[in-house]
Amino acid sequence: MSKPKSKSKIAAKEGKKPTKKVVVTTTKKQVVTTKSNIAPTRSRRRTASTSAAVATAPLLFGKQNYILMGAGFGLILLGLLLMSGGAMPSPDVWDENIIYGFRRTVLAPILMVAGLVVEVIAIFKK
Repeated sequence: MSKPKSKSKIAAKEGKKPTKKVVVTTTKKQVVTTKSNIAPTRSRRRTASTSAAVATAPLLFGKQNYILMGAGFGLILLGLLLMSGGAMPSPDVWDENIIYGFRRTVLAPILMVAGLVVEVIAIFKK
């Protein structure tokens, strides 16, 4: 049996320079402090002055716009409530008037569309 050849001997046979292992040592750096006027670190918490600045910012819409938005939302909600329900009193009996009545097929959708129209008016009104 022959001994395994080292990488440097194989590299020498092939005409290449043998590779060398490099060991890097590090030393501890000493911290040198100098006396200078360095500002202290500021806290990232919001202070009373920044929250007061946010509170004084003008609102996107006026009072009348918000009232109209509430009315539009109320109309949409009323339409959804009028459309709900429809349980049959007996599972053996089918009554078309309960499901396909005027309230569910005409009145509730009209109220919902009217609520959407009021919402659009409330958003675009100056």
